[in-house]
Amino acid sequence: MGILAIQADERVKNVEFTPETIRVDLMDGRTITVPLTWYPRLLNATPEQRENWEICGGGYGLHWEEIDEDLSTEGMLRGAPAPRGLTAI
Repeated sequence: MGILAIQADERVKNVEFTPETIRVDLMDGRTITVPLTWYPRLLNATPEQRENWEICGGGYGLHWEEIDEDLSTEGMLRGAPAPRGLTAI
């Protein structure tokens, strides 16, 4: 009897926002939902600025040029908020 090996794929598929959260859908079907309070630059950005994201880092990261913010799926999965001292622009 064979075992089906599930492959984790932490690359970004899609990003959505609510007023309180960022939700990142991964290629392997998982979804990460994190409070925006963890990322002050995103929290204080306009909805238009939040929506102006691009995938970077080979698919494992997100970048917002206008607000100088970068997130990785690895950090979000670890539950790592932005380091203290990083404030919104």
